[in-house]
Amino acid sequence: MTVIDPDTKAGWVPEADEVDEEEEMPLSLRLSIADTLTLGNATCGFMAVYFTTTGILIPHLSGDDLGMARNSAATAVILMLCAAVFDLFDGLVARKLRSSPMGAELDNLSDLISFGLAPAYFVLVYGMVARDAHERVAAVGAIVVLLAVVLRLARFSCVTVKDGTFQGMPSPFGALTVVSIVLLELPFEATLLAVVGTAWLMVSRVEYPKPRGILAVAVLAWIVSAMGMLAAWAFDAPGGQVLLQTGCALQIVMAATIPLFATARRVNTFRGNRRESREARAAQVP
Repeated sequence: MTVIDPDTKAGWVPEADEVDEEEEMPLSLRLSIADTLTLGNATCGFMAVYFTTTGILIPHLSGDDLGMARNSAATAVILMLCAAVFDLFDGLVARKLRSSPMGAELDNLSDLISFGLAPAYFVLVYGMVARDAHERVAAVGAIVVLLAVVLRLARFSCVTVKDGTFQGMPSPFGALTVVSIVLLELPFEATLLAVVGTAWLMVSRVEYPKPRGILAVAVLAWIVSAMGMLAAWAFDAPGGQVLLQTGCALQIVMAATIPLFATARRVNTFRGNRRESREARAAQVP
């Protein structure tokens, strides 16, 4: 109902205005299905830090265990893999259904926890418990990983790239590559160099395809296979160590191979454009 102010003779509807504000505010804060999956991503990342601390670091500091505890290390990495699954599906669900206005921010913050903090902390703890590692140098490598993910996520928010590609290694892929390098138990110097190289790939301009369609199915199948390898290794199943080393090696090979294919494709595209340009100029000459 419209009320007339006796002084200004202007109409106003105070009750309607208040009701509209009360009805509109919750809509912007309501979580969608995709947002719920994103929060699952963040939860898995936090629990990965928890298991790395309670299962690896604390026993080492108390003298109860030496080196990387299998069960806890496997659990932490499996949780990062679960975070990657949540990250894969929240994007798919957001495209099929709707996402809330804060969906993009939630995704970036969750990725920072699961694929920035968790793997960086994993590297830091590795530097503290591994026999041939150097704690302070490992801390520098962990900081490099964390800052690379921060920069990559910030760039993703403000840089537009062509559809269907990422610029730089996606943070979930980078996080899994980092923990694969650590679990492969290479010499400390080689491990640190490989970790720093992975961090560089995350902030590079190398193009990576987005996991859609068949590629998304392949990524999910690879994640499930990796979980099985980690479980076999954690429970000391026959051939579990070989399975783990094979899975880690394949992850590292993929991380190194994709940039080579991307670079070769870019070079071929550049050469093709130059050849077409020369042919067009030659056709214009009488």
